[in-house]
Amino acid sequence: MRKTEALDTIHMQIMWNRLISVVEEQAQALLRTAFSPIVRECGDLSAGVFDIGGRMLAQAVTGTPGHVNSMAEAVKHFIHHFPIDTMVEGDIYITNDPWLGTGHLNDFVLTTPCYKDGELVALLACTAHITDIGGIGTGPDGTDIHMEGIYIPMLKLADAGRMDQTLLAMIRQNTRQPVETEGDVYSLAACNDIGCTRLVEMMREFDLDTLDTLADYICAQSYAAVMSEIGKLPKGTYRNAMTIDGYDKPLELVVALTIDDEGISVDYDGTSAQVRFGVNVPHAYTIAYSCFGLACIVSPDVPNNAGSLAPYKVRAPAGTILNAPYPAAVCSRHVIGQMLPDTVFGCLAQAVPERIPAEGAGCLWNLTFRGDTDRGSNDASIFCITAVTNGGTGARPTKDGLSATAFPSGVRGTPVEINETVAPIVVWRKEYRTDSGGVGAYRGGLGQVIEVETAIGADLELLAAFDRINHPPRGRACGGDGEAGSVKLGSGAPLRGKGTQIVRAGERLIIHTPGGAGYGDAGARAPEAILSDMENGLVSNTRARIDYGINY
Repeated sequence: MRKTEALDTIHMQIMWNRLISVVEEQAQALLRTAFSPIVRECGDLSAGVFDIGGRMLAQAVTGTPGHVNSMAEAVKHFIHHFPIDTMVEGDIYITNDPWLGTGHLNDFVLTTPCYKDGELVALLACTAHITDIGGIGTGPDGTDIHMEGIYIPMLKLADAGRMDQTLLAMIRQNTRQPVETEGDVYSLAACNDIGCTRLVEMMREFDLDTLDTLADYICAQSYAAVMSEIGKLPKGTYRNAMTIDGYDKPLELVVALTIDDEGISVDYDGTSAQVRFGVNVPHAYTIAYSCFGLACIVSPDVPNNAGSLAPYKVRAPAGTILNAPYPAAVCSRHVIGQMLPDTVFGCLAQAVPERIPAEGAGCLWNLTFRGDTDRGSNDASIFCITAVTNGGTGARPTKDGLSATAFPSGVRGTPVEINETVAPIVVWRKEYRTDSGGVGAYRGGLGQVIEVETAIGADLELLAAFDRINHPPRGRACGGDGEAGSVKLGSGAPLRGKGTQIVRAGERLIIHTPGGAGYGDAGARAPEAILSDMENGLVSNTRARIDYGINY
């Protein structure tokens, strides 16, 4: 490489890194101004910059794969509905269409055209989870999309800088949290504004009139990097299947993964048909988490953008649980969609077993409560809260799994203090669940034990959307399964894993989130690791004796 070429490459890399910092500041602006606790405390959001052709050039590190990778396609839909030559400075576009956005109505997606010296140079987009958008509530009970809340088609939120007050009034009137929801819409808009400002500053610093050359470089380099990694994998077709709880009967996730000279293709032919209730998954969300699973193993060091995603192809037949068309109910699509990385891992374990962890809890165990209160934080007497709660991740080939950690979602757990501040509940207990991690040479991450009760002597509605109760995470390479989750009352009465149920005043809800599975034979676990687990209360003396042959 000639000296000038080397300098050009370094220059491109510096600008690429600056672009990533631009979108990270964009995400941080959303994180710090959001009204919903699930966004500001847990990071359930995404932010990114796109060229005017709709290619994602950079994503923020803060955010979730389900939002980012599905938002990558959403911007193309915005361009289709609002062609580039019709955009003007000050426009903002909005939707929560599950099939054109990020998978369910609770995710609002905003896209803002960015102008420099009167010329359109890029599009900034962001997504955030809105706690309540009306309808039957944030749970799987709906039987079509129109039961699940307000449905915003592709619309202009702002026209040449003027906010659409009619649309905002419609949004306010169709939520149990009007102040919080409107505040989140403005927060999303501000997030994109920050991104536009920083992008223009960056372009002026590097004397750029367009992003075209940089965009081509980013996409070409990322594509080549991923294809290089794929080229190191053994070619062939690998198959896997996973049984999960489903809404009222078990569901089968069936996958065939093919590695060849064109890239990696994932085909979910044979997967269970879509169901009546709201655990169905739009295809874009299926693509998002399948690609994330592939990237984790194949190309973890390559930044996520249109180029790095291009080698991955995902297909799910229409009408299956992983490609449910309108008007299917999809509110709790994460329950199944977040199982897909582990499903894909089962295929990759046949190709590169030394890289693949055991199965984990998979989907989030969000505690969504609703009820009446006289001390609501807005102008409604109804409170709604979604407390993010996690199980354990699967053990890795050389390390234990992570306890109480969201994988693949990546969002943080909601602090108890926040939950008790924004809703009239008391969290009596929240701790690691001893013995819940699967045994093995490397132990699975632990789940949690959580006890919750109303603080005002009133009934609570629990909008349950949990899995891994009847089908726990499976161990790998002779590792043990993780402990299944459970939902019950303090009286001992079991509750269903899915569907709205009542926790009566005076009763405590007891949640056991699943533990991650173990990796490798338990007989190979280091004695000092077992003793450390016992001393820290992660493994009981009884289980240490039974599972590892240790007497302490």
